[in-house]
Amino acid sequence: MFQSTTGEASDRLCTACGRDPALGIEPPPRRSAATAPSHTATPERSRDRSPARKRRSSYFLAKLVVGWLLFLTAIVFGTRLYFKDTGGKVEPTVALPTLSDETAAQDTTLLDRARPFYSQTLAGFLSAGTPESRNQFVIDPITTAAKMARFYRMNPLVVIEPQTLTLDGNGVVQLPTGPAIETQWHTTGDQVLDAVFIEEEGEWHLDWDHFARRSDYPWPLFLAGGGEDHGEFRLLARERLATERKDAESISIVLYKPQFGSASETGGKSPEFLIPRNTANGRLLDAAFKLDRSGQRPFGLKLKTTDPEGFIRVRVKVRRVLENQERRFVLDEVVACHWYSNDAKGVEITEPPGK
Repeated sequence: MFQSTTGEASDRLCTACGRDPALGIEPPPRRSAATAPSHTATPERSRDRSPARKRRSSYFLAKLVVGWLLFLTAIVFGTRLYFKDTGGKVEPTVALPTLSDETAAQDTTLLDRARPFYSQTLAGFLSAGTPESRNQFVIDPITTAAKMARFYRMNPLVVIEPQTLTLDGNGVVQLPTGPAIETQWHTTGDQVLDAVFIEEEGEWHLDWDHFARRSDYPWPLFLAGGGEDHGEFRLLARERLATERKDAESISIVLYKPQFGSASETGGKSPEFLIPRNTANGRLLDAAFKLDRSGQRPFGLKLKTTDPEGFIRVRVKVRRVLENQERRFVLDEVVACHWYSNDAKGVEITEPPGK
């Protein structure tokens, strides 16, 4: 409109800038920064968000400070109570060894110290060719000499080469007379032996009665009617129908001869013995079978037994009776529930009610 050819607009100016709008007279003015469009957030919105963030940060920081102060207060308060109770003295905590730990350490020391000596004793005993020469390696040699001579008149003299032996295990036996050492061995020929050694005057000697499973007379021959009508025997006992008869008034056992050099074989099976549980023999046998079922052995021995499962070792006095041309057997006494040269019972016996 302002550039029309009529002369009416030649003296008119732009109402916005005050300039002549005619073409080619003056360039259009630059758009000022104040009038340029903005694509950023407006100051009003930025001012609205900033205070909220500051309030949240301040609240989290306040909670952290308060929690830390409470923690420090609890430590200080607990420390004051501890010092009040202990009188201000702080003793170091020391783990004292228990009695079992001390005993185990003593047993290990004894076993390590005695091993070369009892090994020499066993090798010397087995290398000796006669009972007389073997007598120097056994405990109580004067008394044992007579028993050895009688025993080997009725039993073969076992010959084992010492170099074929390998030690399988050992353990300490706390006998009433003092500590002894029980050992287990096997040979290259698969024989299994166990031997007990007792220290006498600084030397470790063999418990020969235990080693030979000494009896007054061979058990199979005694059952067949040979020898005297009574004797003392080292045997294996097995309880019959233990579960079925657990509430019965008597305990039923069968006695077997142990096989020297074998851990699983037995021989010379006896007839059944019915032993009243309320007698000394019955209480002793009952206690010994319970000890065996619990996995323990007499005198606290930790060495695992090589005997067949369910069998216990016994020293018994048995009498043979002949009635009407028939033999029967009576168990007079259970001397002990082990084969050691010691008369201690080996297990604790509970007294009957009223005693």
